[in-house]
Amino acid sequence: MPIQERFLLSVDLESVPLMRSRALVIGSGVAGLAAAISAARHGPVILAAKGILDDSNSNQAQGGIAAALGEDDQPELHAADTMEAGGGLCDPEAVRILVEEGRLRCQELIDLGTPFDRENGEIAFTREGAHSRRRILHANGDATGRAIVATMLTRVSHLPGVLCLENHFAIDILHRDGVCYGALFLDTKYGRLLRVEAAFTVVASGGLGQVFRETTNPAVATGDGYAICYRAGAVLQDMEFVQFHPTTLYRAGAPRFLISEAVRGEGAYLLNQMGERFMTRYAEAAELSPRDVVSQSIFKELNRTGDTFVSLDLRHLDPALIAERFPNIMAFCADYGIDIVQDLVPVRPAVHYMMGGVKTDLDAATSVKNLYAAGEVASTGVHGANRLASNSLLEALVFGHRAGAAAAEDIHPFPDPLLTRRLPAKGTRLDVEDLSRSLKAITWRNIGVYRNGIHLLETVETIRAWSTFALSEQFQMRPGFEVQNMLTTAMLIAVSAMRRTESRGAHQRSDYPESNPEWLSHNQVQIDRLDGEMSISGRLAWKP
Repeated sequence: MPIQERFLLSVDLESVPLMRSRALVIGSGVAGLAAAISAARHGPVILAAKGILDDSNSNQAQGGIAAALGEDDQPELHAADTMEAGGGLCDPEAVRILVEEGRLRCQELIDLGTPFDRENGEIAFTREGAHSRRRILHANGDATGRAIVATMLTRVSHLPGVLCLENHFAIDILHRDGVCYGALFLDTKYGRLLRVEAAFTVVASGGLGQVFRETTNPAVATGDGYAICYRAGAVLQDMEFVQFHPTTLYRAGAPRFLISEAVRGEGAYLLNQMGERFMTRYAEAAELSPRDVVSQSIFKELNRTGDTFVSLDLRHLDPALIAERFPNIMAFCADYGIDIVQDLVPVRPAVHYMMGGVKTDLDAATSVKNLYAAGEVASTGVHGANRLASNSLLEALVFGHRAGAAAAEDIHPFPDPLLTRRLPAKGTRLDVEDLSRSLKAITWRNIGVYRNGIHLLETVETIRAWSTFALSEQFQMRPGFEVQNMLTTAMLIAVSAMRRTESRGAHQRSDYPESNPEWLSHNQVQIDRLDGEMSISGRLAWKP
């Protein structure tokens, strides 16, 4: 089915200012910073951020980073928990790399001075849902991502070979004949184009939460990396597996602020509006079940009771512990009149993380030569159908490092550029803001926690129709480029979800409520360059 690609009206790439570097990294979260630090050992690096350097999903991560560093823990236990949460779709070798190299990468963060919280001089660990051990490192209570990003940014600032470009939006990948050699950027501060050519490119652009109406993700998470890699011909995998975080603040006038899973890890309960602890009705592990189970259970309870939210209860916990572990959550809720020590906290699920993404091998390489992907935008095989809590920062750290290590490869010659150039269709013109709101509404309604074939088909056909309309001049600026990427990404999710005729992990179909052993496989999506349509295939996954 057709999907709109970026159109560039009469862009003469030869006239666009050019920069060259051994490595180009797109994104400044943990994955991008890890790639830049690793790549800088082999030559110069250009690190491009869509906004300011510390505006990323990584920076907002609260709960922590998982690593088997405790005396009672082993990488094999961490691997087993990861595989159990992943619904049969985790790649065992990728998981092995994650848990083993993750310990080394976390130790490097400790050595760099990351201010992880301590007890009696030793690293303090907490536990989150579906972990069998207390293995979550955290910093400043509930500001782990911010602490890690700050530490890594300091490290990057002391590397003379790294040039950081803020406010540079990646419009598209430069590629020809299946080879990537950089990207075209829009300098959003000055409205100028910039062409960056590089021996290899790492896309570490983060997630896609802004495709949906309710999300924990920052405004920059518009799915750009998925879209630009798709247009460059890369294979994307498992795009149906969108993770909802079970507990985000649900208060009028407040953003969907994430209430960390670590709150439940420390003993908080979920209550319905009648004051009943309902999770024991749906899962043996109750509040410490995997995220997909908790999110789905909350929606079942809301459907049963007719309410719009449930409540998180911390009132039985030690107030001193709450203040020490969750100072940012406490302060944010207080701004909206909620004292988390004494009051129930209204919560409901919201889009939080994409398990699928650009398919990579164990060294973060995509199907396009010299194009790598790391972090949330990538599908490494680690998360399967449902990500284990606090594995996201770890994956970004481990595979970002691996992507950067690819800088040791020989530099290839830079070919003539190739970019998709499509003139807008004739017909009704669309407004950027109206289209964005309409897209968020239909994805939230039809590609949410529960899905069915009729609504998925409606979504696909609606997005296809929107993608053929003429677009105003606004669509040649950042907001317009973002909306086009959101359309592409939403279509990738809807098509993948429509094809997977079963329920598994974060993908739940009301018309196919059971898991099907025949679907122990991956959805793969790739653009067909001949007609611009999607090519969809399935590949068998590892079977236990």
